[in-house]
Amino acid sequence: MAPTLEQLQQGQVFLIDKPLDWTSFDVVNKIRWNIRKNHGLKKFKVGHAGTLDPKATGLLIICTGRKTKEIESYQNQHKAYTGTIKLGATTASYDTEQPEDAHFPTEHITTEMLHQVAQQFTGVIQQLPPIHSAIKKDGKKLYEYARGGKEIDVKAREVEILEFRIMQVQMPFVDFYIACSKGTYIRSIAHDFGAALKSGGYLYALRRVSSGDFHVEESDNAPLEFDFFTEV
Repeated sequence: MAPTLEQLQQGQVFLIDKPLDWTSFDVVNKIRWNIRKNHGLKKFKVGHAGTLDPKATGLLIICTGRKTKEIESYQNQHKAYTGTIKLGATTASYDTEQPEDAHFPTEHITTEMLHQVAQQFTGVIQQLPPIHSAIKKDGKKLYEYARGGKEIDVKAREVEILEFRIMQVQMPFVDFYIACSKGTYIRSIAHDFGAALKSGGYLYALRRVSSGDFHVEESDNAPLEFDFFTEV
């Protein structure tokens, strides 16, 4: 049953399975537009609790009304992902958004090496965010510098990797599970993982499976549909 306007204003939490190639703001804007259209509103508060890159799918927490005040608490929760790293190549964006720009040998990489190197990334680590990211420096997003071809000094950030588990290997593709703190760039882990193997690597696929106590299996994409918010 669709929530009423009063319920939306009091605050609702929607669990969305973000589609591939949608930005997180695409989801927010779609839900906000549907609410405004159905209820004749000019403005309405809707926000998400943790960005997912366009090339990632999976759990996106959406808050409405007064629940938007709780977004930070949802953002601070640990998150878990499954995905695939492609070894032997790199891209400027550390994922499939940019084409492969360099290639490296992989013949020396064994399954045992993969598991050993993965363990080197667990715990509290210093991580360099991708230059193709929305982090701001001097008022501009890093990807704006990257698109302009300008080199920029990016500072490392402290993140925590609770678990980095190799699930399946079919070279050059490596499937993984990662549980981590907020602010962790899985793209950077993929890139750094390839370098640590004396090769290259980039994120080939990514899916957020949980955030705190919320799981992607609980998601319901009905809020993306226009008639979901129609008064009953």
